[in-house]
Amino acid sequence: MRAAMTDLTPKPEFILVEPQMGENIGAAARAMWNFGFERMRLVDPRDGWPNPRAGALASGAGRVLDAAAVFATTEEATADLHYVYATTARSREMTKTVFTPEAAAADIIRRHALGEKIGILYGRERTGLENEDVLRAHAIITVPVNPEFPSLNLAQCVLLLAYELRRQIDDTPPEVYQTGKSTLADVGQVDRMLSHLIEELEEAEFFFPPEKKGSMQLNLRNLFRRAPLTDQDVRTLHGLIRALTGKRQNPRKE
Repeated sequence: MRAAMTDLTPKPEFILVEPQMGENIGAAARAMWNFGFERMRLVDPRDGWPNPRAGALASGAGRVLDAAAVFATTEEATADLHYVYATTARSREMTKTVFTPEAAAADIIRRHALGEKIGILYGRERTGLENEDVLRAHAIITVPVNPEFPSLNLAQCVLLLAYELRRQIDDTPPEVYQTGKSTLADVGQVDRMLSHLIEELEEAEFFFPPEKKGSMQLNLRNLFRRAPLTDQDVRTLHGLIRALTGKRQNPRKE
């Protein structure tokens, strides 16, 4: 089950500062819409706007590009916002709170619940954000990447924040045991199958030496208890036991 995007869902502005290539803008839009976010702002895109190359990379996320707002400066793009985060991998020697993406997502959700308008700044492909851009932000978001290779491309950086935001509001359980069209077998069904199996194994004198019979049966029962069985699994195992014991009792004539 996936959570629907509701009024409780944060709606931050993803602000791309002086993006250089339309392809990167399109890939960022795709990353945003993958996780249900569609508010994009562009600050002085190098090749102008609109850019047909962005649509080619958006791959179904054209609605994000169609609604993108264009601003001349970072100052204008952030003027109506209450709280702004700057994404950067470099130490800026500024007194600001530095968040991981996970912590930033939690803070964004909290601020959204208070009615604040949020923005996230992303820098130029080659040089990232300038100090003047970072000064416009209240806090910094830094991804704990390999210190020997910290550079992320624009779409990757956008996707990380979009994913963390979606993850924290989504009600998908962290683990699901899928049974297809079958249903989980109840304890009684598994017990009857195990009794059938043990009975036939005793008939075949499988439990040898006798003093190890108890521990062997215990291990066997534990084997079939470790993973949940479906009703189809139980029927298949009953059929397998019958097929093997039938062959033993009625061997083919040479």
